[in-house]
Amino acid sequence: MSMLKKVLGAAVLAGAAMLSTTGAAGAATGPDGAPTAADTAAIGQVTGGPATLGRLASTKFPGARTAAAVTAAAADPRTQVAVYEPTAAFVTGKSDVPAALAYVAVPARTGDGSTATVWAERQGAAWNVVNVASGDYEQKYAQAAGGGYLLHEPQVNAWYAVRGDAVTVLDGSVTGLAAGAKLTLADYRAALHQRYADKLPGSAYDRDGAGGGYGGRERAVPVADPEDVPVLPFVLGGGLVLVAGAVVVPRLRRR
Repeated sequence: MSMLKKVLGAAVLAGAAMLSTTGAAGAATGPDGAPTAADTAAIGQVTGGPATLGRLASTKFPGARTAAAVTAAAADPRTQVAVYEPTAAFVTGKSDVPAALAYVAVPARTGDGSTATVWAERQGAAWNVVNVASGDYEQKYAQAAGGGYLLHEPQVNAWYAVRGDAVTVLDGSVTGLAAGAKLTLADYRAALHQRYADKLPGSAYDRDGAGGGYGGRERAVPVADPEDVPVLPFVLGGGLVLVAGAVVVPRLRRR
């Protein structure tokens, strides 16, 4: 074999290897922290346990109307919706993993018959109930996701269905995009980077105290009127920065 043929052959092999590597790096990556069968069982125990039922029995959402036929407070651990949120590493391009598990939502009913959702969060090796929210938004969004995983951008209360490399805006989201609009993961990362890259923990925005500091995951307190609250907890990858002017979440959703 001539030297020219050897060189051309080596170039073709190198090009093929490069395409293979690029394809692998560009392939869609799933979220981090998906619940296992053991997690599902543990979530069922904690959300259906006496402590949670007692909490549901005493929960009253402001303005809620008592149902005509009130029954005992209850949660349905058979239905569990995993909710994921974007990570700081994805926003900054340090990781191709687009999201990490934030909490698992379980539909429930309070003592006065109101529709509610119990949030279970993994804390170390255990699962704990961290919130009782009004409504059943997570369940409805999961149904609309059509098999993709549910991605929530809490800073603007946007909801997406992610399947492979496609990110689809779900109806009711505050994104500036119409429901059903599709983005690639790369486009979505670019949008996140534009919105939040300069507000992450450790940024000048954070160091200057403009965001009010950051820490672990926190929940907003209930408010009488969302328009009266100009600041919303900004959570990415476990860090929290308060973003002034952010669109607040639906009334009564966080308690």
